[in-house]
Amino acid sequence: MLAMALKELRQLRRDRRTVALMVGLPILLLVVFGYAASFHVDKLRTIAVGPAAGQVAAAAPERLEVVAEHPGEGRADAVRRLRDGEAQLAIVTGQPPAVLVDGSDLFAARAAQQVFAQRPGGLPAAEVLFNPDLETSVMMVPALIGLILVFVGTVATSLGVVRERQTGTLEQLAVMPLRPRDVFVGKVLPYFGVAAVDMAVITLVGIGLFDVPFRGSPWVLVLGAVEFLFVTLGVGVLISTVSQNQGQAIQLAMMTMLPQILLSGMIFPLSAMARGVRWIAYLLPLTYFNQISRGVMIRGASLGSLALPLEALALLGLIVFGLSVLRFRRDLAPAGEPRAPHRPAQPARAEAGAR
Repeated sequence: MLAMALKELRQLRRDRRTVALMVGLPILLLVVFGYAASFHVDKLRTIAVGPAAGQVAAAAPERLEVVAEHPGEGRADAVRRLRDGEAQLAIVTGQPPAVLVDGSDLFAARAAQQVFAQRPGGLPAAEVLFNPDLETSVMMVPALIGLILVFVGTVATSLGVVRERQTGTLEQLAVMPLRPRDVFVGKVLPYFGVAAVDMAVITLVGIGLFDVPFRGSPWVLVLGAVEFLFVTLGVGVLISTVSQNQGQAIQLAMMTMLPQILLSGMIFPLSAMARGVRWIAYLLPLTYFNQISRGVMIRGASLGSLALPLEALALLGLIVFGLSVLRFRRDLAPAGEPRAPHRPAQPARAEAGAR
């Protein structure tokens, strides 16, 4: 029994990836849940409109952070700015005064309701836009679309490509008259199609079953989904190029999925995260797709207002997809290149006998 335990310990010591997963994952979970798992929104990004907009900052409660003042605008402009995601809350001065809050940000809306429950400064209670009943499903379904695309793009793609290496067929593809890009695109296209079907099904089910609104342009959502899929498919192929078997691929895929689920704003609001952890969220593609899907479906955001997350996804896609193509080309370096026939060396004894 002791000999078996020592053998297993040596084997575990050689498997550095598993050891890193066993040690690193609990630490990662501790840090994430300690610094990021918070539903409490300390500050509400606020805009002030109307003739007395300049006086709002001085009289506003502590939890309101006035980021812009627009004295020449009215209620319609405040609604438009909330729809474009410029702020979480808008205070409309003049007659009649109003407090408008973006209901697509569930936790910010609830925090605003608490702040204005006592009617500070004579202002009315907060009026929730886009999600007046503060339904959790309205916020979660658009985020689940991104989560499913992550699963299909990362896990399924990495397992499909690793399967080629594990069964030995990747070497067969290398000697066939196929260019690396032909093999790469051919392997990725089916998963792209499956993810597109999944996205359509989840969107329709969310709208039909959970009454999730769809107020924006479907083409903006499709554009964001295509960019997002490029990133996730690239991550999946990149994982497959550094994995020798499906077990390793699953481990790495889960390691890339976990931060996206916890730190992308899907569950915990970004504004509630500690600054030392929040910067990680802006490196994750799911963060930007959540902004796009929620903006399009819940608020009806325009293409121009979503330019920043779309550009961020395009940049991440170029980086990740480029790295995955380079790694994949290295695995298929002999593809399309003529090879000299392999002649095994004759033993010296046989050569002497022939003479």
